[in-house]
Order: sequence, then C-alpha cells, then structure tokens
Amino acid sequence: MVLTRPGHPSHRMPEGPELHLASHFVNEECRGLVFSGCVEKSPVSRNPEVPFESSAYHISALARGKELRLILSPLPGAQPPREPLALVFRFGMTGSFQLAPSDVLPPHAHLRFYTAPPGPRLALCFVDVRRFGHWELGGEWQPGRGPCVLLEYEQFRENVLRNLADKAFDRPICEALLDQRFFNGIGNYLRAEILHRLRIPPFEKARTVLEALQQRRPSPELTLSQKIKAKLQNPDLLELCHSVPKEVVQLGGKGYGPESGEEDFAAFRAWLRCYGMPGMSSLRDRNGRTIWFQGDPGPLAPKGGKSRKKKSKGVRQGPEDRVETRRARRGLPEQTTAQQPKGPSLQQDPEVPPVPEKGKRRRRPATSGRHRPQKVKAHTPSLEPEGTSAS
Repeated sequence: MVLTRPGHPSHRMPEGPELHLASHFVNEECRGLVFSGCVEKSPVSRNPEVPFESSAYHISALARGKELRLILSPLPGAQPPREPLALVFRFGMTGSFQLAPSDVLPPHAHLRFYTAPPGPRLALCFVDVRRFGHWELGGEWQPGRGPCVLLEYEQFRENVLRNLADKAFDRPICEALLDQRFFNGIGNYLRAEILHRLRIPPFEKARTVLEALQQRRPSPELTLSQKIKAKLQNPDLLELCHSVPKEVVQLGGKGYGPESGEEDFAAFRAWLRCYGMPGMSSLRDRNGRTIWFQGDPGPLAPKGGKSRKKKSKGVRQGPEDRVETRRARRGLPEQTTAQQPKGPSLQQDPEVPPVPEKGKRRRRPATSGRHRPQKVKAHTPSLEPEGTSAS
C-alpha cells in the first residue's frame, strides 16, 4: 500500500524553501515512474485545463523563488507524438504536491497526473485546500519577479543594490522584504527571522538599511580565508536572505506539518527564533501582514498600531493567518497585484489577498442564485499568531 506523501509543509504558507522542497519531492518520487493518459482537472478549480495526453511521459520539476515549473516530457515513441509541456505553479496559501494511490485521492486534489500500468496506479496531485494557488501553461516564470534568493544569490544581490532608488525602498524594510520583484522567495516567517538575527527594527526605512551595504567592502589586507570567515561571522541582510532559507531546506524531511510526522514539525519549530515565538511582539504592516520582532519596531511603525506580545507556549496559527482563513471561509478570492490598479505588479508578496482597510466594508456580491461557497476547515495548526505570498 502506497501512502500519501506530502510534497511540502502545509501548516504555514509556502515560501521559497517550501517550493524548493516541493520540487525536490517531485523529482525524487517521480524518478523512474512513467505517466500516461490525460491530465485531469477538478471541476471546481478555476485554473485552466491542461490539454496534454501521452501514452508515456516523465515528470520533473524546478523551483525558482515562489514558483515551481513542472515539465511533462513524452518518451520516445509515445503516442500521440508531441512536444514537452511545462506548467508554472504558484502555491497560494495551501498548495502542495502529493503522490497517492489513484483510487484514494487526497481531498482538494485539483490537478492529477496518473502513472501507466502495469503495477499499482498512482496519481501525482496538486492539492490546494483554499484554492488560492494557480498554474499557467507555457512554463514561463512570472514577469517581473526578481532572481531567486536561494539559487541566484549574486544576481539577487545585484538586483537589489542596483535599484535602491525604487520607491519600494521608501517603505519599511519588513514590507520591502515581501516585494517579489527584489526578494523572490522571501515570505512572512523568513522576513521575521532575518530581521531578528540582525536586530533590525522591522519598520526602519528599507533604503536606510540597504544603502549601507553598497559601501561594505572587505579590507584588502585580509587573506581569502579571513574574508570568508568574516563574511560567515558577520553576514549582512542580503546574505541572510540567501542563507536563512537554505537552513530551512537543510532541515530536510517530507515537510513540517503534523501529517508529515511530529519529528519534522518539531525540527522546524526548534529552528524558529522569532516568528510566533513567546516573548516576541507583533504588529500589522500596511498590507495587513503580521510582522514578529523584538524591541523597538522602528520609526515607520504604523500610527496607533498596538504591539502585542506573545505569551502562550508553543507555536500555533497567528492573527494574520486567522484573518486569511476567515477570508477563505467566506469564499473571498485571492486578490493578486494584477487586480490592484495602484502600484507595480509585484510590489507585495502576491499569493494572499491583503487585508482591507478598517472602515471600508466590502459589498457582498449578488449571488445570482449560486450556492454560497462551502466553508473550508483551516489546515492543522499553523505557526502561531500569522499570512501573503506570492508564494
């Protein structure tokens, strides 16, 4: 009996490390498997149909920042003859890949790829409880996303330092870190951990923090080994944007949610220093995302914002995740930057809708006789008081 195996953690929103782990999962589990037939899409998904059919094909994956490319490659002699097809996935709040027996599909499996006989038939599924994730045909990375913080560090660093005049860096550093044009792969838990390690107030102006890095030059008198040692002992913010996600990837495991085993979840929880941890304070940024920190929030902290301190033990779902869970339960759609007329396309981490401003009530759309969306139970404990992605 083949058990369902989660492709990445589901207890928190997918960020760069989770997408990287998901691509590793697909490549490991699908290596040697031959898939066949049509690609099935669930009738409730609003994502496009995948017009692909082959008598024999392989599946592989590649991650970049908060996106994953899935490649369907027909084998020689497969019928009908056709070229490989690539799909690019963004995971939203709860997307993941799972491999399961074809007769025991996991709930919310919105896209399914089936293995060829003989042998037990399996299905590689894109599972997405809240349906904010999406896929696009053609295999092109989303235009405007910056280099991947994990896999393209030098290009990532150059892209940030070359564009410090951009108005994105007028904003607090905690908000700038979610701008996927510059920090492709950084999300909510990563920004908290990175800023905490450097004791940078989250609401310090981003340009003030980053301009200092343009002048940072190692002493020419140091040997190469001394320069490397100094860099490792005193990393700057951009270096941590690369090394901190790498630490999460190196934790390994199938994922960190309870369904993956308490050992995996405990490893991630033990790794956290700031995000949702006891003794830390939290504030909402202007996009409604909760930022965790310790000490002074910084000069650009929202006026009237009340900082709350984490007292309870353990790590559970946080305020921001709860807001987004309520949105999902009400059936509110993902509001990506493409739906926001103001501002550049990727100016905020776009996978989850921003929280509407207080006092501005949303008009309830006419139902036109349609059934109200079914309520969705929130995934097993998320990390304490927290949610937006591009992912």
